[in-house]
Amino acid sequence: MVCGVVCLKYWLKLSFDIRKVLIMDTAERTVAYFSMEIGLDEGMPTYSGGLGILAGDTIRSAADMKLPMLAVTLLYRKGYFRQRLDAEGRQREEDQRWVVEDFVEEADAAVSVTIEGRTVHLRAWRYDVTGAGGFVVPVYLLDSDVEGNSDFDRTLTHHLYGGDRYYRFCQEVILGMGGVRMLRALGYGDIEKYHMNEGHASLLTMELLDEQVAVSSGDEVTQEVIDAVREQCVFTTHTPVAAGHDKFQMDMVRRVLGDHEAFEMQNVFCCDGELNMTYLALNLSHYVNGVAKKHGEVSRHMFTSYAIDSITNGVHAATWVAKAFQDLFDKHIPGWREDNFSLRYALSIPSQELWEAHSACKKELIDYVNEHTGSGLDEDVLTLGFARRATGYKRADLLFGDLERLRDIAEDVGSIQIIYAGKAHPADQEGKELIERIYSAKRMLAPEIKIAYLENYDFGLGKLLTSGVDVWMNTPLPPMEASGTSGMKAAMNGVVSLSILDGWWIEGCIEGVTGWSIGEPPTDPVQPDNRKEDAESLYSKLQYLVVPVFYNDRNRFINMMLHAIALNGSFFNTQRMMQQYVVKAYFE
Repeated sequence: MVCGVVCLKYWLKLSFDIRKVLIMDTAERTVAYFSMEIGLDEGMPTYSGGLGILAGDTIRSAADMKLPMLAVTLLYRKGYFRQRLDAEGRQREEDQRWVVEDFVEEADAAVSVTIEGRTVHLRAWRYDVTGAGGFVVPVYLLDSDVEGNSDFDRTLTHHLYGGDRYYRFCQEVILGMGGVRMLRALGYGDIEKYHMNEGHASLLTMELLDEQVAVSSGDEVTQEVIDAVREQCVFTTHTPVAAGHDKFQMDMVRRVLGDHEAFEMQNVFCCDGELNMTYLALNLSHYVNGVAKKHGEVSRHMFTSYAIDSITNGVHAATWVAKAFQDLFDKHIPGWREDNFSLRYALSIPSQELWEAHSACKKELIDYVNEHTGSGLDEDVLTLGFARRATGYKRADLLFGDLERLRDIAEDVGSIQIIYAGKAHPADQEGKELIERIYSAKRMLAPEIKIAYLENYDFGLGKLLTSGVDVWMNTPLPPMEASGTSGMKAAMNGVVSLSILDGWWIEGCIEGVTGWSIGEPPTDPVQPDNRKEDAESLYSKLQYLVVPVFYNDRNRFINMMLHAIALNGSFFNTQRMMQQYVVKAYFE
């Protein structure tokens, strides 16, 4: 673990480079963070999963650090969707309606974008994220549900990741081009950096190109114009999964936006008959990063002509540490909220106090699960947790390849119970079938092994799960897990991981100290699906290490919990992450 050296390096440069930033008036903003989804509040369904939760944690840490940032996203009056599961595990989707005015205030500005020749009027709602020291980072949520727009155009900001390709592209026009225009209308004229959190926002570069052409008193997109825009933009790519890189046919792009000279410029668009939003962001950003060291390597393999760095993701400690552990840290590590690195002192926490805090979190989780599912889970039984988007490459059913082997482990070595959660995208039939297979395994393993599946995985359930289980499990197909952050949240609460060596876990796993690995470390950017070998490794780790240590060597298990906090909690946080963005991307 190189935490000490790396953190010291970045902290020293941070303190030198942004001293004047810390005394800025809160109205002055130089960094604009654009994200298709942002998890801001448990009552606001403006996110679908990890990308949005990370965006929210990013903004919370920016507020804590008094960074001169603001953020832009869409409002989503009907949210992503509320998941309902029947007795067979079949998923049904419902709108997530919420009272907008209970959470946000309308901003005093209005702009418009042109979509297929129509004028689409936009307004913005403001949500303030207040940091530990009272500094505010404003978030502007764009809304097309405005009087004067057509019935269809009013729906463009209703659903997150809803509708067809046309609907999605119109949303991305609103986010990128409309977002920049809204910032100008609100008086933010001195933005120096535009941070695109994934490619969904990359049309903001088109608006910046047009602005630069106007400023240069010319009528062409010259290389000087492109260079000026590139200097303003930062791009974070989050996934190797093809579906995460939006592509739109150029005939639709031209129909929606009209013609633009940049469409023919290969150093801007890389067309080949379609607009690839990732390439647009890559071409017009001076700094690009993946979200873990391995993901940076994979991204360089995918996009060989580009310089792609890496900044490993983190989580916002004060948000994800459960109440029982907050009290524990307040007692033994005062100031941990302001200085997440001080969590390394967790090794001094008395074992009994740690176990009591964990037991309180586990009881809260088990009570919730039993109340809502009737699963009859037991607080004294080793509890595995698995919660993430239900999709094929996450391999949530890897544990169920050999039900007899799993049953034998539970009967011969020690009891096991498992809690699952996760939504499948409405169009992801494979993901929906995955949930149904877990329900089937649940029936076949009962009563020896109890399994619960919690519907409608969200912000609140994430906090319960990552603090209340004994072991956090993750089984993706490498290298598809670009980073992952749920295991980081678990580590903050002393929950050890049992995970495939992919994403952040390659950096965070110290075998037998912070948790256990499944399978072998990846050696190539693209790996074969070693499902059989990975399942065997998972069973072996459960049989010979995880279950025996939990039941027969409690002191060792607690020592691993302490190390999860001290080594991983102190490093895999958004405080450290944002310090790296400050030094590498924002004020370099």
